[in-house]
Amino acid sequence: MKITQIEARDLAEAWFLCLRQTLTEGYDYKIDRGSYQGQYRKELDFVAVQIMNPATRPLVPTTPQGVPPPTSMEYIDDYLPYLMTAHKRKGEQYTYGQYLEEQIPKVIEMYKNDGYDTNQAFMAVGSKESITLDDPPCLRAIDTRIRDNKLKFVVYFRSWDLWAGFPSNLAAIQLLKEYMASEIGVEDGELLALSKGLHLYEYSWELARATARM
Repeated sequence: MKITQIEARDLAEAWFLCLRQTLTEGYDYKIDRGSYQGQYRKELDFVAVQIMNPATRPLVPTTPQGVPPPTSMEYIDDYLPYLMTAHKRKGEQYTYGQYLEEQIPKVIEMYKNDGYDTNQAFMAVGSKESITLDDPPCLRAIDTRIRDNKLKFVVYFRSWDLWAGFPSNLAAIQLLKEYMASEIGVEDGELLALSKGLHLYEYSWELARATARM
């Protein structure tokens, strides 16, 4: 597997750089199982994206005239409860929040009560039953680290829609990180995102090409 490493200033630049890398080096294949079954993906083998200043506003990227934006802050505000609480809407098989809701305060408490030098402040998403779902959770882990009085996140996605999922997911995860840093009493730090399935669905290829030319 080819490992792609991307370093970006902020969330918007990370998205643009991933678009360009996926368009030029992504592997095209027909989906046997999963979302958009029977259509094509363009995918990177394995990517590590290091975002140095993820708190830089705006958290969502802009697109050129004529290209619909992949997300918005209004959507992020609506999405945040999905990430942080167990509330499920009608038709939803799961939410990330059903796994994270009880872990978030435990990580905060761990750092506040026991100190910052630990490798145990790890939050898992999914369970052994997730494999039986038609669409298992894409986000599988949020690991944390405090260094230099800054809270840092390491997140892993088993599969990750680059066009719309990436900017929405990371903006919401960044807001979660800012909340946790404030509760712990530290500063906000960098964000590292990993995936062995970062991809563009076929419907978004032309949108991505138009955006990557900005």
